[in-house]
Amino acid sequence: MNNDSVLVENANGAMVITLNRPDRLNAFNVQQHLSLMEALNEAEANPQCRAVVLTGAGRGFCAGQDLGDRDPSGGAPDLGETIDTYFNPLVRKLRSMNIPVICAVNGVAAGAGANIALACDIVLAARSARFIQAFSKIGLVPDSGGTWTITHLVGEARAKAIMLTGEPVGAEKAENWGMIWKVVDDGELMTEALKLAASLAKGASVGLGLTKSLVHAAATNTLDQQLDLERDTQRIAGRTPDYAEGVRAFLEKRPARFTGRMNEEN
Repeated sequence: MNNDSVLVENANGAMVITLNRPDRLNAFNVQQHLSLMEALNEAEANPQCRAVVLTGAGRGFCAGQDLGDRDPSGGAPDLGETIDTYFNPLVRKLRSMNIPVICAVNGVAAGAGANIALACDIVLAARSARFIQAFSKIGLVPDSGGTWTITHLVGEARAKAIMLTGEPVGAEKAENWGMIWKVVDDGELMTEALKLAASLAKGASVGLGLTKSLVHAAATNTLDQQLDLERDTQRIAGRTPDYAEGVRAFLEKRPARFTGRMNEEN
């Protein structure tokens, strides 16, 4: 599926999704929301797609909401409805997908754009990238999971400072603080992202998806709850063809050839 606001390309078992409103720093309007959700649904439904790369066209990743679409001069818009209809479902989709989602941040990620990036599983950032909680500059509060995600990633003290001041966090600082996985040179960003996606796409996809769900659950579980969940989840993983293949490959001293299937029939 390709259209003006979102571009989709398949490569080596991964779907590359590019936000494509570069003249607006890829800020979201309704069409871009709908197109991105459609692309993510397609990726999840396609058994041949085993990883996703999300990035932005032009000089930035995403500036969040297109404020021109929510201009209060004609009457205060219901921003809660916008969040409930578009941004919250998007964050929930990114978090719940059973395949890894890599975000390649190629410049500014501001407002909801920053928080959408941080909702992805692995974040690579160009050295010139910046993460900005711009909400305080226009009298709003962080949304799209930002108050939860950033607080969990960097702690309360840094989270408050980032959000209250709106001060940009450069890519290298974001890496040092544990907000993102890795910084790469600008010219190498997509090469690194596609290399990582191809590697993950060859992996034991069921196990990767289950690992993702376990990490998410750990944010609220007690240790005892997490131990039980690991037991139950390992039981599922242990019954997959990929586990059997992984053991065979280990014993035969060869690379594993994973299928990413839950069982032999699907």
